[in-house]
Amino acid sequence: MLQNSTSDSNQTSTDTSTEITTSSKAKRKPVKPRSAVWDHFTKFINSEGELKGKCNYYKKEFYCDPKRNGTTALRNHLNSCKKHTHSIETRQAQLSLQKNASDNDVNDLGTLTTWKYDENAIRKTLVHMIIIDKLPFRFVEGEGFRSFMRVIFPRFRIPSRWTISRDCYYFFIEERSKLKSFFKKNCQRVSLTTYTWTSLQRINYMCITAHLIDNDWKLHKRIISFCPISSHKGEAVGRAIETCLLEWGLDKVFTIIIDNASSNDVAISYLKKKLANWGVSVANSTYLHMRCMAHIINLVVQDGLKDVNDSVMKVRDAVRYIRSSPARLKRFKECVLYEKIESKSSLCLDVPTRWNSTYLMLNTAQKYERAFERYESQDPMFKINMGENGIPDYYDWTQVRKMADMLAHFYELTLRISGSRYVTSNIFFSEVSDLAFILNQWINSNNLDMKSMGERMRVKFNKYWGDVDKMNKIIYFALVLDPRDKFEFMEYSFSQMYGKEKGVELFNNVKSCLFDLFNEYKKMYQPDVEQFNNNSSQQLSGSCTTTSSINPKPKFFLKHHYKKQKLEESGGFNSKTELEVYLSEAIQEEKEDFDVMK
Repeated sequence: MLQNSTSDSNQTSTDTSTEITTSSKAKRKPVKPRSAVWDHFTKFINSEGELKGKCNYYKKEFYCDPKRNGTTALRNHLNSCKKHTHSIETRQAQLSLQKNASDNDVNDLGTLTTWKYDENAIRKTLVHMIIIDKLPFRFVEGEGFRSFMRVIFPRFRIPSRWTISRDCYYFFIEERSKLKSFFKKNCQRVSLTTYTWTSLQRINYMCITAHLIDNDWKLHKRIISFCPISSHKGEAVGRAIETCLLEWGLDKVFTIIIDNASSNDVAISYLKKKLANWGVSVANSTYLHMRCMAHIINLVVQDGLKDVNDSVMKVRDAVRYIRSSPARLKRFKECVLYEKIESKSSLCLDVPTRWNSTYLMLNTAQKYERAFERYESQDPMFKINMGENGIPDYYDWTQVRKMADMLAHFYELTLRISGSRYVTSNIFFSEVSDLAFILNQWINSNNLDMKSMGERMRVKFNKYWGDVDKMNKIIYFALVLDPRDKFEFMEYSFSQMYGKEKGVELFNNVKSCLFDLFNEYKKMYQPDVEQFNNNSSQQLSGSCTTTSSINPKPKFFLKHHYKKQKLEESGGFNSKTELEVYLSEAIQEEKEDFDVMK
């Protein structure tokens, strides 16, 4: 009796477990195949119980067990299947009329090329679009983009944002590798520009840009680092630049253009030691530190605008009042139409700490002088809100025009020297000499405001550019290598800026330093004649030791003979160097299409 009850209970438990297992299996849903090849193949189990896939077009069978075979064979067959509906499109190129992007001629029909469907190429182009247009990764998951792709090319499988993010990173790695290879093959010397700032989140950042000339004499600009730094101290900046150079394999640094902060002097000293240890410094890194010319100009102008006159304050208050309300701005535009002013520039309010914005404000406002006068009669609150300064009158606008003309020199100068797509080093000295000439004119002016501003600017000018020894002489060397100027313009400018006696002394100093730098490069890139002579004489003297190893005269005789022969081949002691030949040539005339790189 007990045995029967036990067997019944065991049977009951077995049935219960079977029911649970059966129910759990019934609840599990079959997994849908994720590979795209199953749109063109049909799964089946053959007589031997093995899983296979049959091509829907060619009826060929392949093993496709997920653990042993996979879908590689199916995918390879699909790419070469002759009965596949898209096989001709996949293998055969089609004609395509591509519009020339650089041409603006509407009559230009473009270029006839061939086109072939390549999903990888489309993916790369999509990644390029995401990066160039600064789009978010989720752009590819937007309904608008997906609808566009369904119409334009439904065969393309749109990747997810996660896939696009990985593709962007792989694209970055690929381009980084190409740039490293480019640096290795084309880079003789590289010049760096650095810029550091602090974000609103109190995080310190630094950007490093490399400028170089390739083997085809084309100028290149590449951002090689954009990274956070621990602080703005000189050692932190120097270590960050060192790390960047090591990552890119760049050691032949010619100059580093950096701001005039005292901490940057510490950074330059740190990098000079590193370059000396690497054995790649030129002239003991004397010309490594290049102070940013645009930053110096900014300091010069800011000192001149410390005491802004009342006329500028009146214009600033008037612009602020009009821009503070859309209704006021609309009424001002109506005044512009009534006065028939054709200028399309909009009023802009300046930032007092940025002189270029002050110039833009004054230059724009002086065009609307009549509109401001008319607006005074249209808005009775205008005069009340202007307060003690009052509304700008004829005298104020005259002063504003003078101020705008004065600042225009600095604004245009900053634009010229800040270009990064063309060489600017050859125009630095001419711009500095022109600036010194303008400041001297202002100082000797009868206008008290102009004279006062010129004197304040001249003090800051002399701090950085008043002494030749404090300046990087590369500025002068680049001028000499401009065939339109050479030494003649420099000698004249020195005599005008520093006086005839001191100018001649400074000119001779710069000339001597230029020849010293040239001779160092000459030793660096020319074979050592003395070493060649020593090796030749040693080999010849060694061959003579069998007959006469006691008498050393043939060794000295052969050494003197080969040295004399080499000097005769090179033109003797009085032969001119390449630099001297260049300087002896006539100066080229100024042309509009002149390119110093040619």
